Amino acid sequence: MLERFLGLHPRKIDLSLGRTFDLLAKLGHPEQRLPPVIHVAGTNGKGSTVALMRAMIEASGASAHVYTSPHLVRFHERIRLGAPGRGQLVGEDMLVDAFQRCEDANAGAAITMFEITTVAALLLFSEHPADYLLLEVGLGGRYDSTNVIETPLASVITPVSFDHPEFLGRTIAEIASAKAGIIKRGAPAFIGKQSVEALREFEREARRTQTTLCLAEREFTAREESGRLVYEDAQGLLDLPLPRLPGRHQIDNAALAIACLRQVAPGIDAAAMETGLAQAEWPVRLQRLTRGALVARLPKGAELWLDGGHNEAGGRVLAEAMAEFEEQSPRPLVLVCGSLATKDTAAFLKHFSGLARELLGLPIHGDHAGRSAQDIATLAQGAGIPAAACETIEQALDLLAANEWTVAPRILICGSLYLAGEILAANGTPPD
Repeated sequence: MLERFLGLHPRKIDLSLGRTFDLLAKLGHPEQRLPPVIHVAGTNGKGSTVALMRAMIEASGASAHVYTSPHLVRFHERIRLGAPGRGQLVGEDMLVDAFQRCEDANAGAAITMFEITTVAALLLFSEHPADYLLLEVGLGGRYDSTNVIETPLASVITPVSFDHPEFLGRTIAEIASAKAGIIKRGAPAFIGKQSVEALREFEREARRTQTTLCLAEREFTAREESGRLVYEDAQGLLDLPLPRLPGRHQIDNAALAIACLRQVAPGIDAAAMETGLAQAEWPVRLQRLTRGALVARLPKGAELWLDGGHNEAGGRVLAEAMAEFEEQSPRPLVLVCGSLATKDTAAFLKHFSGLARELLGLPIHGDHAGRSAQDIATLAQGAGIPAAACETIEQALDLLAANEWTVAPRILICGSLYLAGEILAANGTPPD
């Protein structure tokens, strides 16, 4: 059925709202019958921020539907139906039924796959009760097909950096303007750390929509202190555990999640936030793999980490996290990297210069226009990282296992969410 959806529009991505609104109208406007929506946009950190909010909501005893993209292994990962305690990924029969109803209502009209599958998700969310809907933007914001909610409970925008310039613009201001489109009249907007250029666009949109902005480092702050997360805003100070999700950048994501929920979801108290921070999970965001088929191929004592970061800002925060790991527990760092041809792989890799001992390039399989393994190796060499090309992850790990290591390496597979999905599938550990 997804293959049929791909044939409904000549282009994979065509940012517009008209086709989505048309199909929603044919289905009786399910977007008007949703639980309170927290709409999340940004370049980096959207998924982690959503995961942190979901964990806090569920820790409070409330429930949250969740919509995210892309999926890693199975499409079902994009749609999580809320239930008290812990939601569940949508089941096969329910998903196919929603797809079929959308396909029937669409009647062969032009529509992109993301648009029709987003409508299917909204249809399911409208038919199942929950306390909240955490709705992640697919691409941009203003013309993304999730942007059909007239008045969300809140809008959240994580840090903005360069990504998808072919669709969103060639400057930070243009990209931020696209993402600012989710800011709506009557709904407070919570804004993560931003450049001056991006912040200017959000302030302009807030004035236009007469919306209140709640800004990181102005209305709320967070820092690590004695192994704890210290959060502060106008309501006072919270002393909380550090997020379970590793990396210092997760402190900023956690602060953004807390700022939003503290204002718009008063039932989520400090105890729920504490539990949520300690329990939050989000696949392939500095995820350590400790079991599975690929783990069995590792050099003895090696660590295997997986991250989907793929742009310049993602490379920076990932390298910072690896440097922190190195400080805490020194090991030689080996990158195994795959990347799409549309990404600035050189900008991503430059942050690992002087940090990574070597890199093994990998191709990304499937219909994703990935760079060749040799191309990635060449870009790594240009950044001063010794590199070679491999055709499969198994070949790469076997090559590393054949080396004689004085200290077992720390292996980081990175560069693409699509590669990360391949790795989880090959390892036999898909998200649940």
